[in-house]
Amino acid sequence: MSRTVIDLDFTFEAEIWEYQGKGSWHFVTLPVEMSDDIKVFTKHLARGFRSVRVKVTIGESVWLTSLFPSKEAGAYVLPIKAAVRKAEGLAKGDVTTIKISVAT
Repeated sequence: MSRTVIDLDFTFEAEIWEYQGKGSWHFVTLPVEMSDDIKVFTKHLARGFRSVRVKVTIGESVWLTSLFPSKEAGAYVLPIKAAVRKAEGLAKGDVTTIKISVAT
């Protein structure tokens, strides 16, 4: 029996935004179409809060984290750690290229 392999690696550009709640969390919002694809192909992998585990690369920084669904955006959002923003010279409002690989 042959097995179908689905590529769950994505590259996109997005603007960093700051959560207007408690703390100083920074995120990017994934494109809606990309989020829809991820949701369809990861239903069996979803964790708490319907999050999806991913490996992220921005510049030279690579780390593991999770995508979280956002009803407001109709897409997944990705937290960008302070250490990554500092290492890559990024701040709120900057547009950056992001590579994600869904952990299967």
